[in-house]
Amino acid sequence: MNPLASSSWNNLSRLSTAQSRSISPENRTGAPGGGGRAEEGTGAYHARDLGIGWKISPSVVIPAGTVFTLADVEGEGVIQQIWMTLTGCWRFLILRFYWDNEEIPAIECPAGDFFCCGWGKYAPLSSLPVCVNPGSAFNCYWEMPFRTHARITLENCSEEDVVAYYQINYALGEVPADAGYFHAQFRRVNPLPYKEVFTILDGIEGFGHYVGTYLAWGVNNFGWWGEGEIKFYLDDDQEFPTICGTGTEDYFCGSYNFENREEKRYGTFCTPYSGLVQVLTPDGLYQSQQRFGLYRWHLTDPVRFRKRIRVTIQALGWRSGGRYLPLQDDIASVAYWYQDTPSHTPRALPEKDLLEII
Repeated sequence: MNPLASSSWNNLSRLSTAQSRSISPENRTGAPGGGGRAEEGTGAYHARDLGIGWKISPSVVIPAGTVFTLADVEGEGVIQQIWMTLTGCWRFLILRFYWDNEEIPAIECPAGDFFCCGWGKYAPLSSLPVCVNPGSAFNCYWEMPFRTHARITLENCSEEDVVAYYQINYALGEVPADAGYFHAQFRRVNPLPYKEVFTILDGIEGFGHYVGTYLAWGVNNFGWWGEGEIKFYLDDDQEFPTICGTGTEDYFCGSYNFENREEKRYGTFCTPYSGLVQVLTPDGLYQSQQRFGLYRWHLTDPVRFRKRIRVTIQALGWRSGGRYLPLQDDIASVAYWYQDTPSHTPRALPEKDLLEII
């Protein structure tokens, strides 16, 4: 019954007795035969001449200051795909995923950043595990196994009601013993203190592998900002890491400032494994800083750890005399990884005012 048996391209021909299920505003429990039965909802007025089964409940309204449960699933299985589109401020909409009745979420992240749109603006993205499509459709294909229970919530921290459209596709069935639990953690520092490194992930104890990084990077100086090295401290590493990159743009699989040499400007790109998908430049008025959105997926090169993992990145530019300049930038990150436990050491999200994009 392994629901993972046919969930990838290489295994697509393998048959499985796993049971396909889907949760949406039209079937909030994912029950078999439960779709299209809504009698009331955000589409009821428009379907008043047609009745039940005609798009009565395509979305939900989440009042300001409340938490809405998107999914609550009993049993064993794997979430295979999530689609959603959200109104409002994406930094103030907090996604949380709880595995196997844990009280601590394995994933706690602003919705925009989780789907690589950390600056609150639509950024088209076409990669293997995450896609962002017109006109603001968030999609992810991360495999998310659970063994007894899965719960997903969305908290609206803003002062306005928001509308959420969503669909969560999953399969019920036996999960292999060696399948890890999916985790994601958000961090933000604004500004980064002088001569300090930015920590992407720390305090993680266990056995697993690191599978991705998203960065929303706001620059507070003139000039190039990406000379810093990313470092992975694995297991018993102390002062020095096992893995050390050569520069920020190199880690994100670019080179030489991401510069389009003919146009003399940043060249955005979007590939299955990495990309520079957002470049926000000054508009001559209030939008005064350059801001960037970058992702790197370790799908073919997961970074494996047996005891613990810590990930940092330096913020370096240039100053006079050919010297590096430690930058004091606005940096937010999402770290994505799998590990053997359904929760990890909690890290409190920044308070609302420190989440805000200004």
